[in-house]
This record gives sequence, structure tokens and C-alpha cells, in this order.
Amino acid sequence: MDLVNLLAFVPGELWEKAWVFYEKLMSVLLLQIMQRMKKRFLISVILTCFLLILADAVAAQCSICTKTAQQLGEGPAKGLNAAIIYLAFFPLVLIGFLGYRWWKTNRDA
Repeated sequence: MDLVNLLAFVPGELWEKAWVFYEKLMSVLLLQIMQRMKKRFLISVILTCFLLILADAVAAQCSICTKTAQQLGEGPAKGLNAAIIYLAFFPLVLIGFLGYRWWKTNRDA
């Protein structure tokens, strides 16, 4: 007996109750998921705004790079600054990721 024939024996009233239960369950689960996403979205928006505000401070250079950039001129100085930020980005992201994983594993302990 295949599934279609088996489901034909289930009364319609039972299907309606099962469907109402399914809808309630899905609405509760979706509400919980949306609340988590809302919190994460809010945190990411705040973090993005914070980083955009501090964008000028990130453009700082060490004294040797500043002196070199002043001798190069405006265009190459911006390129040098972008290269410094590019080279510093990946190690900082890696350190942040490892720190987050360490915090997450040791938080419950």
C-alpha cells in the first residue's frame, strides 16, 4: 500500500486539526527566528555605523609611512593607505574569528 492510498483513509477533520497545529507551530518558530535575526541585524547595523564613523581614524599611518606618503603626493598616498588597510584586514579578521570561537566555546563552561 503506497502513501497516497494510506492518506486517503485519514478523516478530513483530523487533517484540519493537524494543519492548524502545523500553522501554529510554524508561526511560533518563525517568530523566534525573526527575533534572533532582528537582534543580529540591529547589532550589525550598529557595528557598521560605528565603523563608518571611525573611517577617518582608520586612515592613520605610522610615522614612516606618513613621511613616505607626503613625499609621494596625494594620489599615491591614498593608494599606500589603502594597501596598509588591505594588508591589516585579514590578520585582524582572523584574530577576531579565533577570539570569537574561543569565547563561544568557553562561554558555556
